[in-house]
Amino acid sequence: MAANLLRWMAFGGLWLGVWAGAQAQCSRMVVTADPAYPPMHWYDGETLQGASIEIAKHVLTDLGIAYEVRYQGPFPRIMTLAERGEVDMVATLKKTPEREAFLLYPKTPALSNPVAVFGFREHPFEFKDRVDLVGLRGGITRGNVFGGGVDEYLRERLNIQESNSPESNFDKLALGRLDYFITGYYTGMALLLKRGDEERFVVKTPFLTDTPNYLVLTRNGKCADKLEQIDARLALLKKTGVLEELIRKSFQKWKAQPTLAER
Repeated sequence: MAANLLRWMAFGGLWLGVWAGAQAQCSRMVVTADPAYPPMHWYDGETLQGASIEIAKHVLTDLGIAYEVRYQGPFPRIMTLAERGEVDMVATLKKTPEREAFLLYPKTPALSNPVAVFGFREHPFEFKDRVDLVGLRGGITRGNVFGGGVDEYLRERLNIQESNSPESNFDKLALGRLDYFITGYYTGMALLLKRGDEERFVVKTPFLTDTPNYLVLTRNGKCADKLEQIDARLALLKKTGVLEELIRKSFQKWKAQPTLAER
C-alpha cells in the first residue's frame, strides 16, 4: 500500500510540475506593433506609441499580466515573428483568413480605422465607388491588408504597386507616379499632418470599408491561453468608454508631437 501511495505521489508531483510549467510559459507577454502606422501605433525612436499600444497596456495591467512592449523592426518582419510565435501580441490588426491561420482574434475589437483612397489635388479623378479605380495606378504599403473584401478586389481588379512606407506612396502621388493611395484614413491624415502638406492631397469618399482592428495573440506564442481574459476586459473597457478615451488621447499626442523614427 505504501508503494502505491508513493507511486500516486510521484504521478501527482509530475502532473503538477507539467501544469505549473504550462502556466509559467506566459511569464511575460511580448507586445509589438507596426512602427509606422500613426496614430494607431508608431515608433518614436525610443519606444512604440499610439492608441493600440495604450489599449494593450491598459488591458494587460488590469489583468495583472506582465508584459514588455518591444520594437521589432518593420511590419513584414513583425508578421514573420508572429507566425513563428516569437512575439505574443500584435497591437492591432485587421482580420483576414490568411492571418487567422497563425493569429487568434478576440470577439471584441480594440478600435476602427476606415480604409480610404487618397489622391493628389492637382490630378483629380471621379470616385464614387471602388470600380472607379479600375485602370488607374494605385499604391499600398507593403504588408497592409484591409479586410471587407478590399484585398481580394485589389488582387483581382486593380493595378497596385507596393512601397515600403506610406511616405513613399504620398511622394509617388505628388510626382504623378500613382493616381491614388489606399491606407487607413486616420493613418493617412496623421502622416500628412506630420509632412505639413495635407492641403495638396484629398480623401475620396465614401471609404472603401470600415473594418475593425483587434489586439491579436499568436497561436504559436506562449500566451495564447489569455485570449478569453483579454476579450472580456476589452468588452468592459469598451462599455465604460475607456477605449474611446485612450484613442482620443493618443490622437492628441500624435498631433502635438508627430515624431516617427526612420527605420
